[in-house]
Amino acid sequence: MSATNDWLTPNRYFSLQVRTMKKTIGDISPFQVTRIWLAILFITFGSWCSCSAQETQAADRRPNIVFLLTDDQATITMGCYGSKEAKTPNLDKLANAGVVFDNHYVTTAICMASRASIMTGLYEYRTGCNFGRGRMSAENWSKSYPLLLREAGYRIAFAGKFGFQVEGMDDLPSKDFDKWGGGPGQTFYETAKNKSLVKYAERYPHSSTAYGAFGQDFIRESVAANKPFCLSISFKAPHRPVSPDPKFDDVYKNTVFEKPQNFGRKAGEHLAWQSRTGRQYPRFESWGYSDNYNSVMQKYNQQVYGVDQAVGMISAELERQGVAHNTVVFFTSDNGFLCGSHGYGSKVLPYEESARVPLIIFDPRRPTAKRGVRTRALTGSIDLAPTILQLAGLKQIEGVDGKSLLPLLENQHPEVRESLALMNFWGPETTHSFGVVTREWKYLFWYSQENEMVATEELFDIIGDRLEMTNLAYDEAHLSDLNQMREQYAELVYRIAERAINEDYRKYGILFDRKQPWDIKKKVLDKRSTKDGF
Repeated sequence: MSATNDWLTPNRYFSLQVRTMKKTIGDISPFQVTRIWLAILFITFGSWCSCSAQETQAADRRPNIVFLLTDDQATITMGCYGSKEAKTPNLDKLANAGVVFDNHYVTTAICMASRASIMTGLYEYRTGCNFGRGRMSAENWSKSYPLLLREAGYRIAFAGKFGFQVEGMDDLPSKDFDKWGGGPGQTFYETAKNKSLVKYAERYPHSSTAYGAFGQDFIRESVAANKPFCLSISFKAPHRPVSPDPKFDDVYKNTVFEKPQNFGRKAGEHLAWQSRTGRQYPRFESWGYSDNYNSVMQKYNQQVYGVDQAVGMISAELERQGVAHNTVVFFTSDNGFLCGSHGYGSKVLPYEESARVPLIIFDPRRPTAKRGVRTRALTGSIDLAPTILQLAGLKQIEGVDGKSLLPLLENQHPEVRESLALMNFWGPETTHSFGVVTREWKYLFWYSQENEMVATEELFDIIGDRLEMTNLAYDEAHLSDLNQMREQYAELVYRIAERAINEDYRKYGILFDRKQPWDIKKKVLDKRSTKDGF
């Protein structure tokens, strides 16, 4: 060993330290030397351990994720989306500190299919999930964002309306979560009727605030466990404007809600006749929009107010537990609600009030200049799972339809996609539609020619005519725009035939092909047994 290396051996180093101590404090006994040396080792080791712990903690600075999903919420129920009547202080606060998405669409505007797409980043024809269609495959479920996060070390929780079932499971996948507060079917507004929430019933008799309490408990437990967490809550509210929390009866007691400019049956006379053959058309009257609009909207917005209060409860707990600075919050809905626009009630149809929904993403780690902003970029429900996975530092699943929205949050790019497919494969076959939306245009195709109906095209100028009051598909001045949208539409239809999960969905590659004659489509329809759900 060289002299240089020998100088660095522990014995030589120890002897040097002893001589140094003698020069500094005089003669000391061997016992005192040992004690001083042990103290030095203890301090050094302690310092090293502290640094090591900090490095470990820094290495797992992955953000916590809170994903909040409402049921049937239209953008007109939120102050941050321009409503003059809505009272949503906590959601508006979230919007003022985060990013608000003005062109966010669900790819299927009905709960079961939409929730499956949100979880996986796949279009409905690839998940196979909708009423009367079937369960999600075990393979697709294994690639859902909650399971991938848990596999990566996150604590995961779910509460509320789960919305679909998984192949091979007799019950909901409660065992796949660290904490479970979910339920089957539509769940209940009364907390006591939801098995997994009974403990909250006395203090929070309405489920919206009970979900807030569930979220608070999970946040505390996760912080105590010193693990990153993902909390997913699917509120029942404001699903159909009934049974709002009586605690908030005074919030909208004297409020008069202004009707949208496209309200009523006359505002829908130009729309495809096929769109009137489903339950949306009669619900304009049976649900009270035609003659009791204000009362219905008071209840509807009161439901949203209850959700807003739950959001406040969760936000407060994040602050109390000292994790708000590292928790990304998502707020969105599984579909919108027509609320009387064009003379329709409910959802399902691919028109704006039904298909376009609120989306707020608040990431406190972003620079202040990149928060409290709005984006007009086109985004979809299939983009949420890829975004969550990238936030957690995970690789994207190959072949998903969605795209991560992080470039938008970081202001790196003005867009992440050029187009998005909108589809309805549920309900009477006459109402089935398929379309494509961009930032500027929406193109829809209704294939059914039953009962003397004519296959119909619709083209709307989304920028100049957000209320969809003029169908430009038959306007010669917009033939070039129509042809461009037809091309994008044709590409998306081709992907159905290429990627559909089974034959039940693969047939839509023929049904929505504009060039296929009706007699061919009729044969395809006659081969299947009609399935339906509610």
